Amino acid sequence: MANTDTYPRFLPAGDSAILIQFGEKIDVQINQKAHALATFLQNNPIQGIGETIPGYCTLLVHFDLRYTSYMEIMNILRQKAPQENFLPKPDPRRIKIPVVYGGHYGPDLDFVAQHNHLTSEEVIRIHSSSVYLVYMIGFTPGFAYLGGLDESIATPRVQNPRKHVPAGSVGIAGMQTGVYPIDSPGGWQLIGHTKKILFDPHQNPPCLLAPGDEVVFIPEPVEEHQ
Repeated sequence: MANTDTYPRFLPAGDSAILIQFGEKIDVQINQKAHALATFLQNNPIQGIGETIPGYCTLLVHFDLRYTSYMEIMNILRQKAPQENFLPKPDPRRIKIPVVYGGHYGPDLDFVAQHNHLTSEEVIRIHSSSVYLVYMIGFTPGFAYLGGLDESIATPRVQNPRKHVPAGSVGIAGMQTGVYPIDSPGGWQLIGHTKKILFDPHQNPPCLLAPGDEVVFIPEPVEEHQ
C-alpha cells in the first residue's frame, strides 16, 4: 500500500501546469524547498517550462505544450524536486517597517486584544517583538504573507471584509500578518498603518519585499506619521 504521506506530490493543474506539493503546513523548511526549485528552474531554463509560482508549500509550474509534453515535464520535475540544496541560501535581508498602531490607523487593535484576553499595549508589544519571514507574494502586487506571528495574538479574519483597505494597513489573519501594499478590499484585522511604500510599479524591483526576507515592525509615534 502506497505511503500517502510521501512528498513531493505531483498534481495536474489544467492541461499546461503541474502543482508540486512539498507538504501541507506552513513551515520554513517546506517553503524553502518550493523556492529552491523555483530558483533552480529560473537559473537553468528547460525548454517548454515557463512561469513558476511558489506558494507556502507548493510550486506551480507552467509549461508550453508546443515544445514539450506533460509526461516529459513530469519526469524532469520528479528528478529535480527531491533535491533540496540547489543553491546556497543567502543571508536574508532584514526590512524595518515603522508602524503607528491603533486608533484611526488600526481600527481592529482593540478587538484583537479582546479576542486574545490582552491589552492593546500587549498586542503592540508582541506584534513588534517578532521577526517575520516572507513566505510568498500574492493576493495583490507586493502583498507579502508573513509567517512567525506569535500565537497569543492570532485572530480570525473579520466577518464582513472591507470594500476598501488603505495602502500601508497592517493586519492579522489567523497565524499570519502582513501589510496591504495598495488600496484594495480586504478581510484582515487592521491593527496599524505604515507610510513605507511596499509596491511601486516605477521602481525596479517594484516590490519592497521578496520571499526569504525578514521583516521587523517598529512602533512609531502618531506625530511622526502625519
